Amino acid sequence: MPKACFLFLTCLFFSSFTLAQKTYIHAGNLIDVNALKVLNEMTLIIEDGVIIGLEKGFKAGGEDDSTIDLKDKTVLPGLMDMHVHLESETGPSQYLDRFTLNEADVAYNALIYAKTTLHAGFTTVRDLGGNGVNIALRNAINAGKVEGPRIVAAGKSIAPTGGHADPTNGMKKMLMGDPGPEVGVINGTADARKAVRQQVKNGADVIKITATGGVLSVAKDGSAPQFQQDEIDAVIETAKDFGIHVAAHAHGDEGMKRAVKGGIHSIEHGTMMSEETMDMMIEAGVWYVPTITAGMSVAEYAKIPGYYHPSVKVKAEAIGPQIQGTFEKAYKRGVKIAFGTDAGVFPHGENYREFIYMTEVGMPNLEAVQAATIKGAELLGIQDRLGSLEVGKIADIIAVDGDPSKDINVMGKVVFVMKEGVVVKN
Repeated sequence: MPKACFLFLTCLFFSSFTLAQKTYIHAGNLIDVNALKVLNEMTLIIEDGVIIGLEKGFKAGGEDDSTIDLKDKTVLPGLMDMHVHLESETGPSQYLDRFTLNEADVAYNALIYAKTTLHAGFTTVRDLGGNGVNIALRNAINAGKVEGPRIVAAGKSIAPTGGHADPTNGMKKMLMGDPGPEVGVINGTADARKAVRQQVKNGADVIKITATGGVLSVAKDGSAPQFQQDEIDAVIETAKDFGIHVAAHAHGDEGMKRAVKGGIHSIEHGTMMSEETMDMMIEAGVWYVPTITAGMSVAEYAKIPGYYHPSVKVKAEAIGPQIQGTFEKAYKRGVKIAFGTDAGVFPHGENYREFIYMTEVGMPNLEAVQAATIKGAELLGIQDRLGSLEVGKIADIIAVDGDPSKDINVMGKVVFVMKEGVVVKN
């Protein structure tokens, strides 16, 4: 081969590996969620799914680079919802669904809910309880087979017999049987350890317990504690051995206290949280995930005749409206707060409503955005990779039509979504 030809081919070979295409995003406004500031006329530079540049002004790329014009939009980090349920969605048939839907039906529905969530701007979610489809969905998304947010999955929630996450509540006796730790139902510390280990074996990233009764299960009480202290301790100790966190669904105060004493990582809902419990959480560094949207939604759905089982209707009317007031007190007292909605209790894609409810009672707009970005990343322990628009972080980027620092309602107007450097909505 002639020397000149060899050199040409050599240069062509190496240039194909070294001249990777970059993406330049021109942002009219860009939110710095660390400093709680809106920056004007900024350029984000993305390469191989990572932010490699953040510069003032609208910078031009090279001939082979691409440019995305968001000069009349506000650009933010991909949003994070720390409490969703992607396997289901509210509806008057929800109690019949567990008898009529096969696992494959649930999976196909979950595909739709996942895509809807991603297109609403939520690039990372924590799925806190399903029947294992959430784990399979996480795997499919990670493998690039289907479209959806990054999922931190809990698998099946853990509860005592008759508790909020006992899957046989409300069934006739011949169907109830005696479910055990293999499906997340425990009685005693040995069962508690077995249940955690089973969920880890199934692929769970996080463990979810129902520390108190709940609203939407066909069970007697919505707020009483459900675990003895030694059972909670056993769950958390076992999860800690595996290096994963435990989240506690809790409405009543005593159940929260037991969870905090046991070393819980986050309290979900927290409806009847006392000031004493708030102070315990602050001292222990426990996160609070409010899910105000769920409370407001169930209170509204309870007004629709036949929408809920009669026992659920009573609990929804009593517990639902209280969460926003608890959030207001917890925020003002200084409890660590991460954004979470309980999506699935209301339609997926309406997660943005939480921003409105949070700001209605005193949280500044940009702090609400912060709760759904860098604070969510901190809860998950991934703030070094996600949660803000900084050089070196994964390019999860969204844009809204308007300025959320002035009008929080625009968080429901997501017009652009990029996940890991790939545009999924434009």
